[in-house]
Amino acid sequence: MDEQVKSKLLEAAAQALENAYSPYSGISVAAAVMDDRGRIFSGVNVENASLGLTICAERNAIARAVADGAKSIEAVLIISSIGAIPPCGACRQVIAEFAMPETPILLAFEGKIIEERTLGELLPDAFKLNRDKGRS
Repeated sequence: MDEQVKSKLLEAAAQALENAYSPYSGISVAAAVMDDRGRIFSGVNVENASLGLTICAERNAIARAVADGAKSIEAVLIISSIGAIPPCGACRQVIAEFAMPETPILLAFEGKIIEERTLGELLPDAFKLNRDKGRS
């Protein structure tokens, strides 16, 4: 992946991190995703007193991208206030809905990319429906 793209993703996520809403855990998380047209969308975690209703940054960013017409995700960057943390299982599955196994997942902390993985490494054998089945 191009260093300029990584830099743009990092900048978008770092800016968004300031808007995370995490009064219960105290852990702020932001994500930036790039779609197949090169557009970048950011999202933050939004906690709720009913913890099960908390929205993760990754899913927030992907929902924003889809709402703006994105059909596929080409890269994901996640940054947090506590270190480089990978996406949770639910986020991995949502990423898999819109990305390929080779999609890079970048983990960042304090303005630097600390680790680079692929979706396939984080979620081998992801559950996916064959959306082309039955189409002519």
